[in-house]
Amino acid sequence: MKKILRAVKPALLVLTILFVGLLSSACTKKDEVSKNLYIFNWTYYTPDSVIEKFEKEYGIDVVYDYFASNEEMFAKLKAGGANYDLCFPSGDYVSIMIKEGMLAKIDKSTIKNFGNIDQGVLAKSDFDPGNEYSVPYYMGAAGVAVNRTKVASYEKSWSIFAREDLSGKMIMLDDMREVFGDALKFLGYSVNSTSEAEINAARDLIDKEWKPNLLKFDAEAFAKNFAAGEVWVAQGYAESIYAEMDPSRWGEVDFFIPNEGGPSYIDSMVILKDSKNIKAAMNFIDFIHRPEIYAEFCDAFGFPATANVPARELKKGPQYYSAESLEPCELKKDVGADLEKYNAAWQQIKIGK
Repeated sequence: MKKILRAVKPALLVLTILFVGLLSSACTKKDEVSKNLYIFNWTYYTPDSVIEKFEKEYGIDVVYDYFASNEEMFAKLKAGGANYDLCFPSGDYVSIMIKEGMLAKIDKSTIKNFGNIDQGVLAKSDFDPGNEYSVPYYMGAAGVAVNRTKVASYEKSWSIFAREDLSGKMIMLDDMREVFGDALKFLGYSVNSTSEAEINAARDLIDKEWKPNLLKFDAEAFAKNFAAGEVWVAQGYAESIYAEMDPSRWGEVDFFIPNEGGPSYIDSMVILKDSKNIKAAMNFIDFIHRPEIYAEFCDAFGFPATANVPARELKKGPQYYSAESLEPCELKKDVGADLEKYNAAWQQIKIGK
């Protein structure tokens, strides 16, 4: 090699060294990418302990970023410039992302633990027939958290948000489909209604009876507001509420799924089409559905093991709501072009016109 370099003219030698340097740099960057898995997930949704176990076993560094609503997630991905590998959208947005050509196909032959997934949950995943693009992560629902030290009596109903005596002490998610789904179910309609009259009736209920009593709509700080005592009633996710409170205070909280039901969801794991680390993403999906790992995930957030059957026998911790309480709930689905009816009604609520 030394003899060859001596025979090279100085100018050519410089170019050769630059080329080798660039090639080496490119290889280093490629190696760095292969050692990272970029995850875009909901806040409070994968325990640190699970991520640490995955990193140790596979020699992968997980870079975790989070979103507060499907709308926020979708807008960020569509805006471009976000190099995520794995994402966790709800079913209606899985459908939208498939149509938009945003997802890579799942090679289920590499997912040894796919057979652990509840067949009932798979049957409800009709937003992705045959699970070509998605693997269920969790089936659940948002509910209501009440500070029982501040609110003495209440019905386990969405009607709690109409209580004027709690004005300024309640909060709901800044999540269009969730809030509309609550109102639609309370009125006896489907959470996936495409009837303009029904959507407008839900709009009027939210705008005239619920909104005047709310501190705000907020999908990011609702749990912090509840834990700080700024609000006594919060629509939201159990895992967020309990994560913000010291376990010594958990007895103050009554979390329930209202009697009328509401929107339920199947959040799924999907691999983005432009993923730079599909193999690691597949490994993570398979890792999550190991029974002991799924049980650890559910125990961390007080979940019932809705999507993984063998994990139910391995759970050790409490559950903040039961799988049975989800029965009156209805899975949110992609309503297609009729989503514009929701958008228009939501804007009327948000801007007060």
